[in-house]
Amino acid sequence: MRPRWEWRLEDESGAVLDRPTSPVFDARYDAEEWLGDHWRALAEQRVRRAVLLNEGAPVPPTIALPAA
Repeated sequence: MRPRWEWRLEDESGAVLDRPTSPVFDARYDAEEWLGDHWRALAEQRVRRAVLLNEGAPVPPTIALPAA
């Protein structure tokens, strides 16, 4: 079975957002590339932090997104 990577998206208070959601990826590279391609749109949707998860466990560092 391949590892699963996804982003936990949080608002400025650290609460996990139910929308937008992150796709699930088979590779860390793909997850990081997705965030790099979509960070502006995520910031417009009040996402302030993105935490990469590998099989549900956080992988540092947490990525801060600027307010749009």
